[in-house]
Amino acid sequence: MGQDEIRTEKHNRGLSVWGAVLLFVAGFLLFTALYTTIAFELLPWIVGKEVQNDGLIPYIMIEGSMLLAVLTPAVILLRLERRPFSDLGLGLKGHSIGLLYGTLCAVLLYAIGFGWSLLAGSVEIRGIHFDWQALGASWFFYLLVSLTEECLVRGFILGHLLRTRLNKFLSLLLTSLLFGALHLTNPNIAFLPMLNLVLAGILLGSSFLYTRNLCFPIALHLFWNWIQGPILGYEVSGNKFTTSMLSLHLPEEDLINGGAFGFEGSLVCTVLLLIFIPLIIWWGEKREAIANV
Repeated sequence: MGQDEIRTEKHNRGLSVWGAVLLFVAGFLLFTALYTTIAFELLPWIVGKEVQNDGLIPYIMIEGSMLLAVLTPAVILLRLERRPFSDLGLGLKGHSIGLLYGTLCAVLLYAIGFGWSLLAGSVEIRGIHFDWQALGASWFFYLLVSLTEECLVRGFILGHLLRTRLNKFLSLLLTSLLFGALHLTNPNIAFLPMLNLVLAGILLGSSFLYTRNLCFPIALHLFWNWIQGPILGYEVSGNKFTTSMLSLHLPEEDLINGGAFGFEGSLVCTVLLLIFIPLIIWWGEKREAIANV
């Protein structure tokens, strides 16, 4: 996009890109406070006081409130900018295959990473327990997490930065740093987990640079978390919200298994992310080159 086109767009829309981003962040914080307060006031009436603190129910309420808190200012600002809601990247038409690719990418990452950790003796499987209700509830919870964070960081903020004169990779890096910063208060956060979270943000955003669609990152994010925690038994970004299918034992907390932070705190994760990121970018550049022929 040339400078004249950028200036024309700014004039026609009546709201600068940076102004929209700042208003969006402010709106997100405001509506998060509002919706979570309402959710917890209504929770005892919806599910009963005796179960309001059981399992994933309060976490699902929080994530549902945060998703609404993302979508509310996004819809308002997109309307002010006279842009369609599809600009947020949630359209399925022509992009639904991204859901499959994102899922397969997550499965492949853990097939390699978990297999590596098992062979190295850094993790041991102590038992297997199937609780389909818990698995289903956790899948829904992580669906809300992935929708919230992808719409927030990639869909709106990265989507808007890509309309500025910033280099697309600088825009990706800035939003990935923001993605990492969202996890600063997580338990057992340290340098390596934070590095991996930033790299994960780059991986999740790489396909968006070329598709402007969230199908791939939402599926990858969802199954990255769900396989890591409820299936394999790791902490997810330092948190353990529910029971898991596999019962894991860590002979010692080391850089191979990630210790108390989970797989995202491991060097195995770092290596895999550094391999997968250029693969996604190579695919995107090749796709873009073919489209321009």
